[in-house]
Amino acid sequence: MENNQILSFERNRYYIGKLLTSADFQTEQSYVNQKRYFLNRMLYGEGVVCGLGVYNLDDQSIMVDSGVALDSMGREVVVSNSVMRKLSAVDGFESLTGSRAMLCLKYSEEAVQPVYAVRESESGGDYQCNHIREGFSLALLDEDAMPPAQELAAPFLSTGTLYEDSRIVVTVTIPAQVSCGKQVRAVLNVSNRGEIPVLFSMKTSFQTPSLVCRDGGHELAVSLEQIKVFPDAPFEQELWFTAIPNPAPESLLIASAGNTLLQIDGEDFGLPQKFLLHFSVEDVEPADLISRAIGSVSMEERQMAGMRELIPIACILLQRTKTTYMIDQILETGVKHYIRLPAFSDLHERMASWFTPSYQAGQASAGQELTSAAPDPEKNVSPIYASGVCEIPLGINARRGQEFYSGEIVHGLGKGNVFVQVGFEYLSEDSRLNTEVRNTIYGDPFLFESENPPIVFGETAVKVMTDRGSFVAAIRLEEDTPLTLATLRWTAIRIPQAENETKLQKMAGKSISAVQPTVVLSTRESHYFSVKFHNMEPCSLTYDLTEKGSGEITPDGIYTAPGKEGVYEIRITCTDMPLITTYAYAVVKNKNAE
Repeated sequence: MENNQILSFERNRYYIGKLLTSADFQTEQSYVNQKRYFLNRMLYGEGVVCGLGVYNLDDQSIMVDSGVALDSMGREVVVSNSVMRKLSAVDGFESLTGSRAMLCLKYSEEAVQPVYAVRESESGGDYQCNHIREGFSLALLDEDAMPPAQELAAPFLSTGTLYEDSRIVVTVTIPAQVSCGKQVRAVLNVSNRGEIPVLFSMKTSFQTPSLVCRDGGHELAVSLEQIKVFPDAPFEQELWFTAIPNPAPESLLIASAGNTLLQIDGEDFGLPQKFLLHFSVEDVEPADLISRAIGSVSMEERQMAGMRELIPIACILLQRTKTTYMIDQILETGVKHYIRLPAFSDLHERMASWFTPSYQAGQASAGQELTSAAPDPEKNVSPIYASGVCEIPLGINARRGQEFYSGEIVHGLGKGNVFVQVGFEYLSEDSRLNTEVRNTIYGDPFLFESENPPIVFGETAVKVMTDRGSFVAAIRLEEDTPLTLATLRWTAIRIPQAENETKLQKMAGKSISAVQPTVVLSTRESHYFSVKFHNMEPCSLTYDLTEKGSGEITPDGIYTAPGKEGVYEIRITCTDMPLITTYAYAVVKNKNAE
């Protein structure tokens, strides 16, 4: 990697009679280039300016569209024409060990146009290259080996550690400065320090005098139930508040040790001391807070944050066997970072107008009591069909009756019922097109024996692993063959579920339960009954009391105890599915009683 340190700029000073040497002209070029790179870094940053789309031409080749990018040193990387490559011909392919490879762009230079040099003959040489051509190169490396992009160390966030041990670290982060009367997001982060997944639960309440919850109070209850936290995959929960309308130079977010209970792999823990997180509420707009935080970052911090020569443009998912590989999928979303250009600010605003609701503040429910569970990967939207090519090695002199199997192939449609069919694929000459065309024979290949296709003749079968999202293909030869490899085209189709489910079938396995099914309250004391959703999406709820004189409860679930002691029942029902119901109980005692 080149020296990326920013030094004081120094340019030539010309005067009459000055003797100019090659070093002076090199200084001139270096000054102009370094000043341009400096402005690129400071004003635009690192990423793709335009183009550079990545596509697979076939199962083993890719194409990169023409385009422009800036690397972390501010150098322009220009791909003037579309580039096509066999993936195995890209630098770094031989070093890949996993199934996810990052395709990156890299700036390069090449000395070109050799010319006769007079002084070189004195040292035994005759030629020097007259020009330097700026170009690019492509590189592949495992996704895990990709150097991380470092964030600017801006003094924008305030982070405190709620709990910490050898297995788990729980932190809370909030902006160090909050705007008066504006919504603000805090993040509860749970990280796994170990090497195996950990089951984590937590119940706590955050109190703050300068932030307001949805119910108008200053206390937010948080409940995490049986979260599975994986190593190197932190769990995050958003907490929304609204700042008070008046400035508060010194404010706190507080979690008391007595109201916090943590559970790690079934073992209970508490906080050793009260948690305090400092921040301030200021009469400044959020945009001004952000500009101030970014602008206050020093030159040294900016320099340390951008030291990557590689520009990631795609993540390529591979299926590999002992003899070959196949491109399964190319992902660009979340990999390629685009630079927002001032020249297109008007176009950006016009296009953003189509998404106005998602740009408005307050989309999330501020101050809502939160109950979270581990994400369900099966809720992700999957495609309905997929196709690809697999090769089954046959060895030398394969004989009739022998059986051969492919390795396990992931079809990409996820878990569930999937139909997979395989056929024999081959290339043949097409006289009408005067080129080679691709053909696939599904079913009995002997029906096309008269055409003498270059395939093995045999019976095929497929075993689909429903719970693994994969399959294995098999061939039983019905003729001896000199071929050493069988090429199969596979097609997978997701089998849709029946849409005419009854209401009872739709509700099967779904339920709700109160986070705190029983609470002890003083007379006239209030409590919010939050709900956990099991095997279903959150929905609107209806709260009501089963007996008269049981107190009061709002449509949002805030219960106020009556003035007399007793045990009172609260019914909680899904508004659209009344059969899904749960109950909670309030034990009311006089606050003066022992």
